[in-house]
Amino acid sequence: MFFRKQKLRQEFDEKLVVLMRETKEDWQQTQEIEGLLDDYDLDTIAQRKIAESKHFYLFKEARIRKILLRK
Repeated sequence: MFFRKQKLRQEFDEKLVVLMRETKEDWQQTQEIEGLLDDYDLDTIAQRKIAESKHFYLFKEARIRKILLRK
């Protein structure tokens, strides 16, 4: 029983790491788009803040679970 829990935890930890990397890429893309815009676009700013919030929420969850990110 213990081995099954460990395997499930490892599987979901890996999924969390993948999701964190995807949200980080999304956040960086929205930052680049915002930097390239000449005018003040509220929609782009909102998208950037949403992506940033998602990334930091996942980062906080990874810290609680004590997950190490490997490159």
